[in-house]
This record gives sequence, C-alpha cells and structure tokens, in this order.
Amino acid sequence: MPRRPDRPADPSALHVRPGVDGGHDGLPGQSSGGAAPEGRGRRILSLQEYVDGVRAGDRVVLARAITLVESNAPAHQALAQDVLTALLPHRGEALRVGITGVPGAGKSTLIEELGTRLTAAGRKVAVTAVDPSSSVTGGSILGDKTRMEKLAADPNAFIRPSPAAGTLGGVARKTREAIVLFEAAGYDVVLVETVGVGQSEVVVRSLTDFFLLVLIAGAGDELQGIKKGVVELADAILINKADGSGRQAAENSRGEFERVLHYLRPATEGWTTQALLASAGTGEGIDELWTTVEEFAARTQTSGVFAARRADQERAWMRSLVEEGLAAMFREHPGVQERVEEYEAKVARGELPATAAARALLDLFRQGR
Repeated sequence: MPRRPDRPADPSALHVRPGVDGGHDGLPGQSSGGAAPEGRGRRILSLQEYVDGVRAGDRVVLARAITLVESNAPAHQALAQDVLTALLPHRGEALRVGITGVPGAGKSTLIEELGTRLTAAGRKVAVTAVDPSSSVTGGSILGDKTRMEKLAADPNAFIRPSPAAGTLGGVARKTREAIVLFEAAGYDVVLVETVGVGQSEVVVRSLTDFFLLVLIAGAGDELQGIKKGVVELADAILINKADGSGRQAAENSRGEFERVLHYLRPATEGWTTQALLASAGTGEGIDELWTTVEEFAARTQTSGVFAARRADQERAWMRSLVEEGLAAMFREHPGVQERVEEYEAKVARGELPATAAARALLDLFRQGR
C-alpha cells in the first residue's frame, strides 16, 4: 500500500470534546456513568436525523450517535436502541480487527501507520479504543488518541475512544453498538484497540474477526506477563519495533514464538497463528501484516468459520444484554433495595454466609415480580 503524505492535523476529526470522550455535556438528568448525547445549547436530533446523518457518513452526526449509545440515561438509551434498530438493515460488512498489547508496545503508532496506508488504498477506517478507565478517578487510561494526528486528519478515518467507566460489560455493549454505527456510516475496516492489561482482551476477542497481539522484544517477562494468557486468543503475534539495534532481538523473539505456537491450539479453526515482524516507526512489515489479515479473512470466509464466529458473537451479545438487563432489574427492585445493605452488613460481620444472603435477596426479587 502506498504511503499517504503527511497532512495538517485537524483536531476536530478526533471528536474529542467535553461530554463525548472526557466528561458530560451537562444535560439535565444525565446519569454519572455515561456521556450526554447533546451539548449545552445544542439542538436535540430526531431519530430520522440520526439515521439519515449516519447513513450519509456525516462525521458530526456519527459522533453524536456514538455519544447517544454511550449514555446511561434511560431516555437516551431508548432513543439509541431506536437508532440502532433503524440502521441495522443498512450496516455494511466491515472487517473487524482487534489489537492488544502491553503499554509501550507501539500500538498507537502501528494503528496510525496501518490506518493511513489503508485509507490511501481506498478503505474507510474507524478506530475505537476499549478504554477500561480508572476505577479510582473515572478518567481514561487510553488518553493517547490525540497522538494519531495524521490519521485523525484523514477524511476517510474516524477515531473514537470508548471509555468503559470501570465495567467490561459496558465496554462490550458500547463498542458493539459503535461498530454498528461505523458500518452503517460506510467504514469497511474497524480497528478495536485495548490497553492489554487484563480481561479486556477477552472482550475484544468477542467483538472482532481477527485478533492481533503486539509485543516488543527485550521488555522482560514482568512487562509482558500478559502474553502467556493472550497468545491463545491471537490470530497473529506481531513483534514491533524490529528496526535498528532491536532488529536481531525481534527476530529472536519471533523465532521463540514460532516454536511455542507449534504446540498451541490455534485461536481460529483452520488457521495457523502467525508470528510477524514489523516496525511501525519505519513502516516496515505493515503491508505484510495487512496481507496476513486479508488472507485470514479470505480463508475463513471460504470455510464458513468467519460467518459462524459472527453468528456466535451476535448470540453471545444477546445473552449478555439479557444478563445485564436482569442485573439492572434486580438492583432496582424495591424489596432488594430495602434489604441489601442489611444483608451486606451481616455478611461483612461474618453473621451470614454470602450464599445465604444472595439466596435471600434473590427470593425477595422473585416474590416481587
């Protein structure tokens, strides 16, 4: 793929503003767990305006639609589901690529280099980050999206962090719904990044077609301890920063992974997990990486594995939404709300087993339905 010359950065393309990616828009009634869909003084869009704007590829309307589905306010959720339902028949079939790796592995640089090459080749690329957010402050951990200035300035690319506010279930729902919006807006490649520090990798694997693990040579096992559990999820492992004095170490690392992968069960039926080398900084190996992704897509589509995985993901999504809804109904049940603190206190004091307390609360919930 040819490289696209640098272009002046356009910060507005990031769609990062208070209330979208960093806080609330100040809309009355907004719950603390999500962003409001409209800014202060901004006219509220109708269902048809959302649908028409997204289908037309209007980046501003797309950004507002994503903010709408991220909102936790009941009124916003109802409208969001109407928007998603109306757009489902118009969604395309984007190739969804999950990208994970420890901090410092160069994921953002890799995504920017890959994204700009794809747009230069005529693709439309959407990037979303599964951001676990700080459980202490609520702030985003993946605050480096503004580093992708070249990709952010590209009219055929769209970058959107997706803060989870501490819940992986929230990540799955918000990111899945954002992907529906991306596809309805005409994006044919969706890159989903995760910070690579825990269970978020499993979530991203459940959202995507191809899963890439990005590592660097010589980082030490204490930094790359993630790899032991995530390798089995990966369709390819990329040793990044394979340039200059680090080239030989990267080649050695790839050789080690090739030997390990020989004994592991592949993450995808009919596909052998690949170990690749690249340098996001110089661009070396990026075209080969995308060739691997396309080979994976072609092979799994021919075998039927691709469609089967998509179907399994949709069914799992439905089940998770049912579980999420039941949990919300349980928390909001008057009888449960009245007694939950009492039972929690008894459990904390060691007066009642947690299993007995849970059973009692569930009985209260069942009796009141």
